[in-house]
Amino acid sequence: MRNKIVAGNWKMNKTMDEAVALTSEIVNMAKDEVSNDAKVILCPPALYLTTIQKYIADAPNFAVAAQNLSDKLSGAFTGEISAPMLQSIGVKYVLIGHSERRQYFNETNAMLAEKVNVALAHDIAPIFCCGESLEQRQNEDYIGFVKNQITESLFHLSAEQMRSVVIAYEPIWAIGTGLTASAEQAQEMHAALRAHLADKYGAEVAEQTSILYGGSVSAASAPELFASADIDGGLVGGASLKSREFTEIIKAR
Repeated sequence: MRNKIVAGNWKMNKTMDEAVALTSEIVNMAKDEVSNDAKVILCPPALYLTTIQKYIADAPNFAVAAQNLSDKLSGAFTGEISAPMLQSIGVKYVLIGHSERRQYFNETNAMLAEKVNVALAHDIAPIFCCGESLEQRQNEDYIGFVKNQITESLFHLSAEQMRSVVIAYEPIWAIGTGLTASAEQAQEMHAALRAHLADKYGAEVAEQTSILYGGSVSAASAPELFASADIDGGLVGGASLKSREFTEIIKAR
């Protein structure tokens, strides 16, 4: 059975006090809603990772993820955060390939492959983000575009390594826009990506890989999305900054 995952990407939001308050509210409202085959992952700014870990310590199915990591292990890279640093504070997940990193920081599929490598080498599970722009969605080969992101950044991995990867499909045209892919549109892509994994790694690995949907997920849209056969939860942006709405999304998984 695949893990059901709801991850909240806080991006560059919240002060320390606000982050602690948000975490406490989410844990208090949601910790009894998370079954053993499910996980809630909070992705706060890196400054807060160790603090947030303390506030989820008594919620066994909660974890934190870093929003990014460097493809380098150490050196003169001012402002970067390495996999060994994250490993040293017990971080088990990291977002890799978010569309904002691709767009604003020019991260290529090749660079993301290196980030995946260093994360796995330090026992950090990548939450690998992929997705298409509105222009690419309007192109007849939008599925091929997203499949290529996975091919170029993940398909060098062994089957055993692939078992540690979570995939998050995020249509760029639905991030922060209020637009959401319909359940049918999301399921179409998720099914195509799972079939793509099966072609490379076989049905067992494909069936065990959690594929999340991201893109303006809300309490209203989550139940229909999460009911789809190949959607295993969500990578939630703005709604994850509101404890009550995020809790409702967790309940929908």
